Amino acid sequence: MKKIKLSLASQIFIGLILGIIVGAIFYGNATAQNFLQPFGDIFLRMIKMIVVPIIVSSLIVAVAGVGDLKAVGKLGAKSLSYFVVVTLTAIAVGLISANIIQPGAGVNMNNLEQTDISTYVDTAETKQHESFVDTLVHIVPSNPVKAMVEGDMLAIIFFSVLFGLSIAAIGEKGKPVFRFFQGTAEGMFYLTNMVMKFAPIGVFALIGVTISKFGLESLIPLGKLALSVYGTMIFFVIVVLGLIAKFVGFNIFTLIRLLKAELILAFSTASSEAVLPKIMEKMEKAGCPKHIATFVIPTGYSFNLDGSTLYQALAAIFIAQMYGIDLSVYEQVTLMLVLMITSKGIAGVPGVSFVVLLATLGTVGIPVEGLAFIAGIDRILDMGRTVVNVIGNSLAAIVISKWEGQFNPPSAEELKQVS
Repeated sequence: MKKIKLSLASQIFIGLILGIIVGAIFYGNATAQNFLQPFGDIFLRMIKMIVVPIIVSSLIVAVAGVGDLKAVGKLGAKSLSYFVVVTLTAIAVGLISANIIQPGAGVNMNNLEQTDISTYVDTAETKQHESFVDTLVHIVPSNPVKAMVEGDMLAIIFFSVLFGLSIAAIGEKGKPVFRFFQGTAEGMFYLTNMVMKFAPIGVFALIGVTISKFGLESLIPLGKLALSVYGTMIFFVIVVLGLIAKFVGFNIFTLIRLLKAELILAFSTASSEAVLPKIMEKMEKAGCPKHIATFVIPTGYSFNLDGSTLYQALAAIFIAQMYGIDLSVYEQVTLMLVLMITSKGIAGVPGVSFVVLLATLGTVGIPVEGLAFIAGIDRILDMGRTVVNVIGNSLAAIVISKWEGQFNPPSAEELKQVS
C-alpha cells in the first residue's frame, strides 16, 4: 500500500481548517482556550528562539562575503527608496478604497462593542515624545547583546552589517570568525526546518484559540470594514505588487505559490516573524543573492509593512466616516505623509498598527476613541495584513536583486521544487 506523503503547506492548511472547526465548536469555552494556547505559544517561542541568531549569522556571512562598504551603502539606499515608494502607494490605495467604498458610512456606534485600548494608548504616548532623530539614534545599539535580547531588528542589522564588514577588512585573521558564523547560519537553517515540523500543530492551536475567543460572528457588526480591508489587500497584491513583479520579469502568482506554506502560517499566526527564516531561505533559492535576501527582508520588516500601512489608512478614514467627519483632500494627503513617517518611526512595537493610528489620527482631527470600536476584530484583520507584509517583503528582495543586476532565477522545474 502506497504511503501518502503530505507537503508542509498541506499539513499547515489542514491544521488551519481543523483549528477553525474546533474553535467554532468550543466558541467561548475558556477551558478549550487554555488547553490549546500553550501549544501555540510553544511554537511561537521556538520561532522567536531562532530569528535573531539566524539574522545575525546570515547577515554577517553575507556582508563579509561582499566586503565592500560602498556596495552595502548602495544596497541600503536602493532598498529604502523602494520601501518609501511602495509604502506611499499602499497608503494611497487604502485611502482611495475607503473613499470609494465608504465602509464607515451609516455605521451605528451604539451597536458596536468597545474594547479596552489603554495599553496601546500608553505605548503611543511614549513614542510620540520621540522625534525622528531619536529613532535614527536608536538604530545604533549601545549594547548589541541587549538589542538581540529585545529583538530590536534595526539595531541588530546595523551591528551585523558593520561586524561583517570588519571581518572582511581583516582578511586572513577574520576567516575563522567567518567560518564560525557560516556554520552557525547553516545550523540555524537546519534547526528552522526542524521547528517547522511543529507548524501544523502550532497553527491548529493558534487559529483554534482565535476563533473560540472572537468567533466569526464578531465580524458581522463591522463586516463592511472587514470586507473592505481584505478586498483592498487582495487588489493591492494582485494589481499593484503584480505589476511591480511583472516589471522585473516575475509573476506574482508564482511568488504566492512559492511561499504558500509560509503565507498560510503567517495568516494563522498573524506573525511575520514566524516565517522570516523560511522566506529568507526561499528567496535565496528563488534567485536572490544571499547578501540581498538577508539584508532586504529583515530591513523590510521595519520599513516595508505594506499590509499594515494600507490598513492604517483605510481604518483612519473608516473612523472619520463613522463619526461623520468629512476629510478634505489636503487633510488626507497630510494623513498619508504622517502615516508614512509614524509607521517607520515606531516599527517593531507590539500592536504596531494600533500604535501608529493612535499617534496619527489626532493630527487630522479624527477621534482616537474610535479605535476602541474596531479593536475587537483587529486580530482577524491582522492575519490578512501579515500575509501582505510577507508577500511585499519577499517581492522587495527580487526587485532589489534585479535592480542590482544580480537576480538569477532557477528554471521553472527547479522553482517548483523550492516550494
